[in-house]
Amino acid sequence: MIFKKTNLDGEYIILPEKLEDERGYFARVFSMDEFAKLNLNTKWVQNNTFFSKKRGTLRGLVYQEKPKEEVKLIRCTRGEIYDIAVDLRRNSKTFHKFTGIVLSHENGYMHYIPKGFAHGYITQKDETEVLYQVSEFYSPERAKGVRWDDPSFAIKWPTKPEVISEKDNSYPDYK
Repeated sequence: MIFKKTNLDGEYIILPEKLEDERGYFARVFSMDEFAKLNLNTKWVQNNTFFSKKRGTLRGLVYQEKPKEEVKLIRCTRGEIYDIAVDLRRNSKTFHKFTGIVLSHENGYMHYIPKGFAHGYITQKDETEVLYQVSEFYSPERAKGVRWDDPSFAIKWPTKPEVISEKDNSYPDYK
């Protein structure tokens, strides 16, 4: 795996090193040793998958409050997403900044998002599936969100949202 730091403190894009032959390829998507060398989370307590039928489906921007903050490892296993992470850590030098990256089944990239970030994505293709691992169990009382189009973040989504849940569309601006 190749770990590339992003412009946000503690966030990485992880690229698979594909070993290819006539059958296809093999690539590692997690190694406790490699993650630990970079002081990244190695404990995953839950794996989740999301399937979206239509291009333009927007999910998020969501996070969990302390003490149930989550580290997330996001991977698109079918289709394509534009994945967003917003740094909500008030003491961070990258506070209130965001990163957007394309994850697809074709590029195999993964997005490592540390604690204290809001996360969301928009599908770029019909029939898209996303798999992600989290470091904390889901905690409904700690689950929060911020508005996907909050003007203070100035996120430039590449696709106009066509499908958004009522819940995701009702989150407030970040204060």
